[in-house]
Amino acid sequence: MAQAAVTEFFESLQGRLAQGAGKLAGMNCIYQFRVGDAVYNVKLADGKAAVEKGEASSPNCTVTMGESDFLDLLSGKLNGQMAFMTGKLKVAGDFGLALKLESLLKA
Repeated sequence: MAQAAVTEFFESLQGRLAQGAGKLAGMNCIYQFRVGDAVYNVKLADGKAAVEKGEASSPNCTVTMGESDFLDLLSGKLNGQMAFMTGKLKVAGDFGLALKLESLLKA
């Protein structure tokens, strides 16, 4: 069930980001998400987003979380900073990009 919810989130993310394209202005980067056993990448360039399943060749920021923790983060039950400090959220790469994630994911 959790994996289906994660898949559904990423499948709908590109459309939601397109509606809030103003948030993407000036962002040129690749986020990679490792959520449970699934891997997704989100490429942001020129105010547009492309979401794909699988590994990115050179992500700028990689976020690793368990499925239930990721869903709790999306629903607001889990605070991003608290998740990071307790080890439920791991970040590799550009930490500045990680700080921008919450506003992007709530698009």
